[in-house]
Amino acid sequence: MSRVDELFAAAKAARENAYAPYSSFKVGAALLTEGGRIVPGCNVENAAYPEGVCAEAGAISAMVLAGEQRIAEVVVVADAALCTPCGGCRQKLKEFGIGSVKVHIANLDGIRRTFTIDELLPAGFALHD
Repeated sequence: MSRVDELFAAAKAARENAYAPYSSFKVGAALLTEGGRIVPGCNVENAAYPEGVCAEAGAISAMVLAGEQRIAEVVVVADAALCTPCGGCRQKLKEFGIGSVKVHIANLDGIRRTFTIDELLPAGFALHD
């Protein structure tokens, strides 16, 4: 099994644990850290709708909690044709990954398209050069 297959499996499993009672739209994500660890996350909705957490943000928080801070690769899974990260999550991915990091977008059957962080966010916010 390839690392991308492992990431897909972890993201798909995380999606099953998503808390999405309002939209019924479950999303799972899995990050491969530079240290080789796979860290999953899922979306968590809230009745105060903007207070929810995206799957990518949940995975990033878990990664940082686990003591890692660099992303090497990402898979995002949803039951949709193409569920790319939202703008906020694109910026979050940029914070922890270099522009060439691959972000694989998948539906429940497998990877559908791959982007780099730079393709998803070509002019992301940065404090320093």
